[in-house]
Amino acid sequence: MSDLKENKPFYSLTLVNTPDYGRKVSMAIWILFALFVVILFVPWQQNINADGNIIAFNPQNRPQVIPTIISGRIEKWYVQEGQFVNKGDTIIFISEIKEKFIDPEILTRLKEQLTSKQGVITATQQKADALNNQINALKSGMELSLSKAQNKIIQTEYKLISDSMAYEAEKTQYEIAKVQYERQQELYKQGLKSLTELETRKLKFQEVTAKLVSAENKFLATQSELENTRIELNSINADYLDKISKAESELGSALSYSFNAEGDKAKIRNELQSTAIRNKFYHILAPQDGYIVKALASGIGDLVKEGEAVVTIMPSDPDMAVELDIKAMDLPLVKLGEKVRVEFDGWPALVFSGWDGVSIGTFGGIVKAIDYTSSKAGSFRIIVIPDKDDKPWPPLLRVGSGVNGWVMLKYVPIWYELWRQLNGFPPKVDKRDDKAAGEKKKDKKDEE
Repeated sequence: MSDLKENKPFYSLTLVNTPDYGRKVSMAIWILFALFVVILFVPWQQNINADGNIIAFNPQNRPQVIPTIISGRIEKWYVQEGQFVNKGDTIIFISEIKEKFIDPEILTRLKEQLTSKQGVITATQQKADALNNQINALKSGMELSLSKAQNKIIQTEYKLISDSMAYEAEKTQYEIAKVQYERQQELYKQGLKSLTELETRKLKFQEVTAKLVSAENKFLATQSELENTRIELNSINADYLDKISKAESELGSALSYSFNAEGDKAKIRNELQSTAIRNKFYHILAPQDGYIVKALASGIGDLVKEGEAVVTIMPSDPDMAVELDIKAMDLPLVKLGEKVRVEFDGWPALVFSGWDGVSIGTFGGIVKAIDYTSSKAGSFRIIVIPDKDDKPWPPLLRVGSGVNGWVMLKYVPIWYELWRQLNGFPPKVDKRDDKAAGEKKKDKKDEE
């Protein structure tokens, strides 16, 4: 103690000096604080985190179930689960269970019915042609008969005029002969004429009277003949009209039967074609190249209904894409063409969401589509396709695998991101983007 007091006169001050390790700890704290302050100003890329899964971008390349077109009984399986099939390969063969189609010779029976119905149609058509010819012949005969009757009426009318004129002439001769006879009687009574002359005049008067009666009878007979000719004309017209009406009625019946037969023929042809097509549905074929994923029906002899799914197939070369569910509050920040980083389940990754450059095991993507309606409660679906400018996605990915994704947004300092997260604010939006979107919307309204 004496030696220490001699070397250091202020012993108490020596005891309160800061140890060397304390200075080192203090220096380390200040260095860490300075480093923390520096880190606060390091750029951080804002992002929107979302979960989803892998899908095929083209709907035709997504997993699909293959249904049966017709009902039937499973007779044979040609594939196994996990097997690769080419387009058109037979997967299952089913047999018929409907009573209507059980007959193996049904196509032959339908063809025979079709031939028979065609014969009926041909015979009916021939009958219709014969009736048409008969109707045309009756109409021609009617025209000829009516023409003859009308000519006869004209001739009879001319004859009546002639007989009428002869009758009138005989009446005149009768009146003259009557006057002459009466005058001869007066002269005979006065003794101016002899009895012989009187009798001669009387004989001539009787001859004239007879001629008058004959002319009158002939005139009356001609009148009767004219009436009969007119009646005959009406009778001919009625007779021919009756025959033509019967023939037309038979023709209408024949045509109606022919039309019905044509309808039956069309039904048989349709049934024949449908049955021929139905026979092709007994073999259930692969719609495209792919892998048999799961057999939904099993066994031999199992009955399947129309439209029932029997097997699931996965296309062999799907164009991979990712669907992510974005919250509604973050959806306005996502735009088509936006960059996305994705992490696939089963693939090791070390993720720094704000520093994608130092992340390991993530892959690049681009927003290709955004749904216009919500797919889940409070979220919207976006579809992400591979970024051609980034490294390719792993070739062993499977549709349906889980995915974590980050839609990459604007760069901000870390202190701003911490402040935003603590206050629950949305990510920052570039005002230039809002202005451009507003101008685009305005231009669209002007065009409308």
